[in-house]
Amino acid sequence: MISKKLCMLGTFAVGKTSLVSRFVHGVFSDTYLTTVGAKIDRRVLRLDGEPVTLILWDLAGDDDLQQVRASHLRGAAGYLLVVDGTRPRTLEVALGIRDRARSILGDVPYVVALNKVDRVDDWMLADADAEQLGESALAVVRTSALHGHQVEHAFELLARATTGRVDDG
Repeated sequence: MISKKLCMLGTFAVGKTSLVSRFVHGVFSDTYLTTVGAKIDRRVLRLDGEPVTLILWDLAGDDDLQQVRASHLRGAAGYLLVVDGTRPRTLEVALGIRDRARSILGDVPYVVALNKVDRVDDWMLADADAEQLGESALAVVRTSALHGHQVEHAFELLARATTGRVDDG
C-alpha cells in the first residue's frame, strides 16, 4: 500500500485542524484548541480503486514569532497551505510559509485552501490576492471545514498529485 506524508501549513486559527477533522472524522468542532507541535492523523483514500494512506501532519500555526520546523516538514510529499478568507494577514503569512516549505522540500505539490468560505459576509480576500499563492500551486480551492465544502476535493487533488494518479476527468 502506498503511504504519503502531507503537511497542513498556515498561520494560527486558519482552520488547519478543523479541515483535518472534517476530512478524517467527518466532524467539525467549534471549540478552538491550539495545536502544539504536530498532531498526526491518518486516512485511507481509494484512488482509482487502489488504497493510499495519507499521513496528515497538522503543524502548529506559523507566524512572525515562530517558524515551521524543518524536522516536521522533512519527508512530506506535499502540503495543504491554508488561508483564512476572513483575515487578509493570513495570506501574507502563507506566502512566507510557502517560501520556507519550498526551501526545505523543493517543488513538491501543494494545494491552497481558502478556508471559511461559509462566512461570506466576513470574506475579505479578493480573487487577485489569492492568485499570488496560486501561481505555483496545484490548485486554489475554496473550502469550509464547517460545512465540508470542497474539503474532500482539496485532499484528493493533493493525494493524486503526490501519487502520480492524475484525474483525467
